[in-house]
Formats: sequence, C-alpha cells, structure tokens
Amino acid sequence: MEGYSRVLVKLSGEALAGEKQRGFDHAIITSVAKQLKELVLNGMQVAVVIGGGNFWRGRTSGDMDRVKADQIGMLATVMNALYVADVCRAEGVGATVQTPFAIGNMTELFSKELALSQMKSGNIVFFAGGTGHPFFSTDTGAALRGCEIEADVLLFAKNIDGVYSCDPKLNDNAQKYTNISCQELLRQNLKAIDAAAATLCIDQKLPIIVFDLSAANGIVRVAMGEQIGTTIYIED
Repeated sequence: MEGYSRVLVKLSGEALAGEKQRGFDHAIITSVAKQLKELVLNGMQVAVVIGGGNFWRGRTSGDMDRVKADQIGMLATVMNALYVADVCRAEGVGATVQTPFAIGNMTELFSKELALSQMKSGNIVFFAGGTGHPFFSTDTGAALRGCEIEADVLLFAKNIDGVYSCDPKLNDNAQKYTNISCQELLRQNLKAIDAAAATLCIDQKLPIIVFDLSAANGIVRVAMGEQIGTTIYIED
C-alpha cells in the first residue's frame, strides 16, 4: 500500500477524551501521537485539526450568544492542539500550532507557505482556532485548511466507525456505507460531516475518509490506503 503524500487528520475532541468524555485521555493521545509520527517517518506531510467537544460544544450552550459560544469553542480547539502537539514533541517529532488569530507567543499565525515549509521539513502542523469566525464548525475549518494546503485527502477520526444511513445508536437497522459520494451525503441530509465542509470539498474535489479513532493503528492504516471506515468521494 502506497499511501498518500499529504494528509490532514481531523480528530474528534470527544474521541480524545475517551470514556471520561471530558478533558484528555493521555493514553489515547499518546497513541495518536505515535501514529502521526509513523506517518512522518514514512515520508508523509501531516497536518492536524482537532475539535473542541471534550471541553465545549457551542450549539448546546443554551441561550448564550452564538458568537461568544463559538469563540469559546475556538479556544477549546487551541487547548487541544497545544496539548497534542506537546505530546508529539515528547514522542520525538516536531510540531507547530497555527491559528487564524494572534495568541501571544503560544501559536503562530496561519500561513500556507509556512505550514507547507514545516510539513516538508518533517514537522506536524496543527491548525487550531477553526476558521477564526463564528458559525463555522471545525469540520469546515478542516476542509478549508485541507483545501488551502492542497491535501490529498481529509482523514476524519471520530468516535464512530464510518458513515451510516441513520444513527446506529438509535436504529439497529442503520446501514454502514463503505463508499458514498459527498453529493449523496448532502442529498440524504446525513450528518456525518458539516454541510458547509461537504460543499467546500465538492468544489475543490477533496475526498474524505471517516473512521473510528479507536481502531487499532487506524490513522496509519487509513493513511497508507487500507479500506476501513467510509470513503466519501466526489462525483465527476
């Protein structure tokens, strides 16, 4: 299996929390860091986006102003990126965190040129803070950054093992797709990824693979071309 040259890995914040459902599960994050390092050692260029759901979910924040709720969510993704990047460094691979807004000297401002230079040098680049604007999910942020850096594929590591016809937790007859087009995903109104992210991926012909973060060595297997999870392709 050859694998891809440049990937963007989107990690679910909730999946990083494990059974605790809040905060960090260090064992899970160490496993993730080891897998990301393996990709780099295999010559891949690697970028990462992490959700913030292990700390904050803006859409469930009640009557709070949506803009402020989303801003808190952006900061949650920064905390996650700083933590996971540090674990990557502890595992012996360079890591940089970029954000679309200045946060003192804790992160770098997003730059496509700098990100590509870092990845080509064997460092992992974490894109935190979403798009920098409210009303956009981290799925959309991942799609945006993936398009900007011209990634070969988006790898969405979630706490579910693929895309289903309906919620498998609520319906035992839910059908798992091995392959489904991004256009069909929108036609069926499936909620596997954000609609804005799907539309952007269609426009830029960027495929997505959704898989379970807890799958043994799943990130490496998917990045190397093994068929696990669900491949979301773009119709011609």
